Amino acid sequence: MSPSMLWNTLLMSLREIRRNTMRSVLTTLGVIIGVAAVIAMVHLGEGATRRITNDISSLGRNLLFVFPGSGRRTATVTSAPPFDLDDARAIAEEVAGVAGAAPSAGGAALAVYGNKNWRTGITGTTNDYFRVREWALDSGRTFLESEELAGTAVCVLGATPRKELFGTTDPLGATIRVGAISCEVIGVLHEKGRSTFGDDQDDFIAVPIAMFQRRIAGNQDVGVIFVSAVSASATTEAQRGIDALLRQRRRIADGDDSDFLVRDTKEITELASKATGVLTALLGAIASVSLLVGGIGIMNIMLVSVTERTREIGIRLAIGARGREVLLQFLVEATVLSTLGGLAGIVLGLGGSYLASGPLGLPFVLVPKIVVIAFVFSAAVGVAFGFFPARKAAKLNPIEALRYE
Repeated sequence: MSPSMLWNTLLMSLREIRRNTMRSVLTTLGVIIGVAAVIAMVHLGEGATRRITNDISSLGRNLLFVFPGSGRRTATVTSAPPFDLDDARAIAEEVAGVAGAAPSAGGAALAVYGNKNWRTGITGTTNDYFRVREWALDSGRTFLESEELAGTAVCVLGATPRKELFGTTDPLGATIRVGAISCEVIGVLHEKGRSTFGDDQDDFIAVPIAMFQRRIAGNQDVGVIFVSAVSASATTEAQRGIDALLRQRRRIADGDDSDFLVRDTKEITELASKATGVLTALLGAIASVSLLVGGIGIMNIMLVSVTERTREIGIRLAIGARGREVLLQFLVEATVLSTLGGLAGIVLGLGGSYLASGPLGLPFVLVPKIVVIAFVFSAAVGVAFGFFPARKAAKLNPIEALRYE
């Protein structure tokens, strides 16, 4: 078929679509909803994945968590012994690929300043904590070496207790009561906000770990050790080194299970991304059912159109039009309908996901691949479901068609 004939066929299809505008819009509604739903679900899923990735990255780059406990649950399991400060020092000094190790012990206490109080988390740690967790200061300073060694009663406020206790007042130099201990505020941390899971990352007060152990916890236990690798490629080597060192220090025999866990944020990110990816694919698959429903709607309307235009088809066939030309005309009409529906669905889906991202607290992530796939699929729906009505029109007997009332 020549390009001019194909162009004329397209113009005739557009004329027929325009002649029944309302019916054409209703016909494409299923395709519009299907494409919009698929695009919106996939883009919101990608936004959720990006949000989780960003939140985990905000914990610190190349970060490893070291916890006491095997992670296994058996009837005979006993609690694993906690770490101590020497474990953290050994990791920092003896394991290759480690940039820093920050011991951390935590609890909760009521913080009081003047007539205001706020129940918050208390984290006993060292200066390495702020470097490993990449937590910047808004004002003030972190602990001096002498304060860490002596367990001086000083503290660094997270953004939440700073706001709840001091409002807009500068807290530096003020003395607050944490539980039964009075401590001087020496610094304020930069706000990180809530995590994907809804936890307020800024709701804590950091104190020297020696002070926490002696005056708050009453023991020398370390609950978790945050370890920073020198680079992303070094995390695996560091993880193996930590595992070997702690097995040696905790006298774990070959073949026995470790009584501690070493977790990489990269592993957590991958697991979270896989989970959200599966959920996104599932939602997209469910939404794509609307495309099939839209295709069935196009087929039904095209069958009605063939019946309405039987005499017109008969005249065309009688004056010399070939069956394939009639087939092409109706096939082009169905494809144009589904393609226009696909374009409208793309605009609606992108706009809807963009508007929904803000209230949901998700970044808007454009995925060009899914836009192209949705558009191609919508056009394919027109071809697939428009073929049967088009074939029916092309097979009409000219004499019978001319007699049709």
